Amino acid sequence: MHALLDAFSADADFQSVAAGVRSGMREQIVSGLTGSSRQVMIAALEKELGRPFLIVTHNMFAAQKIHEDLVECLSEDRVLLYPSQELIAAEAAAASPEMLASRIDVLTKLAQGFTGIVITPFAGLRRLLPDRDVFADCRLQVKAGDELNLNEFLERMTELGYERVEQVERKGEMSVRGGIIDFFPLTFPLAVRIELFDVEVESIRTFDVTDQRSVDKMNAVTIPPCREILIDRKRFQNAAQHAYELLEAQLAKMTDRTAKEKLLEGIGHDIERLREGQHFPGIFKYMSLLYPQRQTLLDYVAKDTVLLIDEPARLLETARQLERDDAEWMTHSLQEGGSMPALVLSKTYESLLQRRPFPTLFLSLFLRQVPGAQPQNIVNFMCRAMQSFHGQMNVLKSEMERWKKSGAKVLVLAGGEERADRVRRVLADYHIAEPTILNGSLQSGFELPSVHLVVITEGEIFTQKQRKARKVDKKIENAERIKSYQELKVGDYVVHVNHGIGKYVGIGTLEVGGIHKDYLHILYAGGDKLSVPIEQIDLIQKYVGSDDKEPKVYKLGGATGTASKTKRAPRSKISPTI
Repeated sequence: MHALLDAFSADADFQSVAAGVRSGMREQIVSGLTGSSRQVMIAALEKELGRPFLIVTHNMFAAQKIHEDLVECLSEDRVLLYPSQELIAAEAAAASPEMLASRIDVLTKLAQGFTGIVITPFAGLRRLLPDRDVFADCRLQVKAGDELNLNEFLERMTELGYERVEQVERKGEMSVRGGIIDFFPLTFPLAVRIELFDVEVESIRTFDVTDQRSVDKMNAVTIPPCREILIDRKRFQNAAQHAYELLEAQLAKMTDRTAKEKLLEGIGHDIERLREGQHFPGIFKYMSLLYPQRQTLLDYVAKDTVLLIDEPARLLETARQLERDDAEWMTHSLQEGGSMPALVLSKTYESLLQRRPFPTLFLSLFLRQVPGAQPQNIVNFMCRAMQSFHGQMNVLKSEMERWKKSGAKVLVLAGGEERADRVRRVLADYHIAEPTILNGSLQSGFELPSVHLVVITEGEIFTQKQRKARKVDKKIENAERIKSYQELKVGDYVVHVNHGIGKYVGIGTLEVGGIHKDYLHILYAGGDKLSVPIEQIDLIQKYVGSDDKEPKVYKLGGATGTASKTKRAPRSKISPTI
């Protein structure tokens, strides 16, 4: 793909943007780039400037697509994706081990000085994180021949989030049997076994948890954490005391005795768990107390980072929606005794991006003003999206001839040698002059007339037109049909034909049977999450109520729209006056 990046770099507008970064311009607006051409420009900038980049986009779906293209253009070790659920409720209820592992991997690499490209949705940027120094020191290194104090080692492993069990079967677990220590890091494909001879590390091996048999021998192992929220005893105690003081202050303001009792019961139980040094599902609520510095990804990336804001108008709209959803969640949680107004859950758009700490590029398809921005350079690329030929080789032949006459350099992207050979055979069959065929893949092709560059993906040549999605026979009241996921915004209420009303919380990619597919995520009562393949969007309709009242969210698997009841924690031993 280096040939593609080099060809793009010849564009005068590209060189204008690169020169702006070199000269220290604080803000530039870049418009006109469609589809994958935007990612090609970013990859070419990284190659040209050798600077770290932080890309912030509006949701996870967009972040994943950017990540896929950049990995193709550069390499997997130069591009990191920091994932995040859009809604706080979804983050608490449905954070998967895979997502947690990805976040831990990104934070660990950044804390250790990673200088490539990091992509995150705005929901990931606004999350409060442990102090960067904590992640820089949160790994254990063990070498063959080292002396190991078993008690100290196990205590440190517990702080890193490993759960002690009889036999390791899942990621995040560890076990000790005599002089054998087993553990399974979230980011490792295989578990690890350390064998001791008295206090000396005799051997380190990977092993398969399915049959417990050793696989490969290792000379050393660096053990990463299994938690994103890393807390020592002192932080637990400080947070518990601070939460107690906030609880007393909040109770003093309240007059409703029932509400005060609920708050004392819920928060009081959390405080007890903090004092005992326990991790629990709602511990994210206390991040601002555990880590008063309230750092974010902006504090983790290198000082010479270039910030790229993808579609700033959409990102601002998403930020406002997320803040409204936060307020709604906080109000409900306060009523149920699960939170307090003084607890800070995330940072606002203004605190993160209003005063931009790095040189910033605003990327948007259409040239428009960015609120609060004072750009020193405005660049509008002349770029056209590539059409899909749907296997109509006569149309492709005609276009190829037109491009040849104009002197354009045509690059066809094919995923692997077999596919490249297939492209060559088909083009030869139709007597089409063979263009430059590169091993690679992008979401979409494009045409950049300024440098006579044409990029076509294999899918745009061969993919047949898809049949229209089947219509759903089942009629749903208070709902309207949608043709595309783009008609939905995070936080919209939707109706699934089989499961009823839920809240749309975004799009993500899941691996099922070794195949990565995009899914729509819907949150139901009780924190249950339904993942619907994007090609089954015909099963979902957008909820349209008859008034301004919000609908009652269904319980997944239930027959009616009954909201689930929150389980009440046992009465705390803490007893401020109420």
